[in-house]
Amino acid sequence: MNRQPLIRIGRHVQKDSVEELAIFGGLPLFSEPLHVGAPNVGDRRKILRRIVDILDRNWLTNDGPYVTEFERRIKRITGARHCIATSNGTLGLELAARGLGLKGEVIAPAFTFVATAHALKWQGIQPVFCDIDPKTFTVDPERIEQLITPRTTGILAVHLWGRACDTEALARVASKHGLRLLYDASHAFGCTHLGHPVGQFGDAEVFSFHATKFVNTFEGGAITTNNDELATRLRLMKNFGFTGTDQVDYLGINGKMSEPAAAMGLTSLESMSEFIRHNRRNYEAYQRAIEPIRGIRLVPFPENERNNYQYINLQVDESESGVSRDNLLRILHAENVLARRYFFPGIHNMEPYRSEFGPRPPLLPVTSKAARQSICLPTGKRTSTIQIEQIGALLEFITANALEITRLLQADYHHERPTTRLTELASKRGGAS
Repeated sequence: MNRQPLIRIGRHVQKDSVEELAIFGGLPLFSEPLHVGAPNVGDRRKILRRIVDILDRNWLTNDGPYVTEFERRIKRITGARHCIATSNGTLGLELAARGLGLKGEVIAPAFTFVATAHALKWQGIQPVFCDIDPKTFTVDPERIEQLITPRTTGILAVHLWGRACDTEALARVASKHGLRLLYDASHAFGCTHLGHPVGQFGDAEVFSFHATKFVNTFEGGAITTNNDELATRLRLMKNFGFTGTDQVDYLGINGKMSEPAAAMGLTSLESMSEFIRHNRRNYEAYQRAIEPIRGIRLVPFPENERNNYQYINLQVDESESGVSRDNLLRILHAENVLARRYFFPGIHNMEPYRSEFGPRPPLLPVTSKAARQSICLPTGKRTSTIQIEQIGALLEFITANALEITRLLQADYHHERPTTRLTELASKRGGAS
């Protein structure tokens, strides 16, 4: 059989045959796991100085100077008139949905992180799942109109992997039917669409600054809007409805960002350009590495827009590559490349939503295909171009030897539990796989 050897790069392990893949008992390609969304820290000295300052001030929360400055810088970056920092992005979505008066049904994609739908459901709003565009992977505006009923009050669209929705088409649909338009912009901070920064579209946009985002506040989020009345409501809602020291005039909850979180956010923002340069360098390295591999396509970023390059998404065509996305994931995990399925299996196939549909789940063919084929690879400051070249060589080796690898995986599945080899390898490495 014609086996293609895996090229040695630097000091990394060389694999001359499929039996040397870690899933079959060989040494992992990387001694330490490579994660999707490994946190970026920025300048450690600056964050530590800020934490010390917070402790000296004895002002830990309740809209202190660091939160105020963080909101000001987010407004400057996005161009939005208002920014309301929140304790996390999911709560930001809940506050925005409630502030906009959403109720009944809201149309949203199922191809997103489950928090998008949960934020609606938690408010007693029924998500109605819409299929996505096969080119952009964002919600399809044409299909939205087919789902509008007398109970529909809004659209919750999601900018995905740093690529914005068709904001113009969505605005037309929302205006035509008198619907509110809210964006989950968790993936799109620092990006532009039609030359305009994300953060200015729709009635409001919600960002996540979770630790896995390229700019993070440890854990946090923010809502941006150009609507003055909405901004006033949101500021009341996130702080129990207080209008004075002991005066409450609105129904609210605790959704505030803390001062240490904002300090981390400011430190991240100061390194934002550096993070983007590193991400772009990684993206271009992945482009070179993936381009010659059959059946695996790197989803490109729009070249005429600013991007954060945070998500390296591949589409795996099993009929061309010879290997399924899930088998590819198993092989990568064994090699300590902890790639992720974004977003599997689609929210409509998760609880509590799946049970609501009973025997007739919504027909979302484009979503289902994307959920079967999508995989995100490690990037960020902790991933180097040398490691990316090695990942590319590994992927090329897998597709070149796909028939033999698939045969061995099937034999392994039939003769022992599928996780046995991974568990054994994990025990040898002293940790979980």
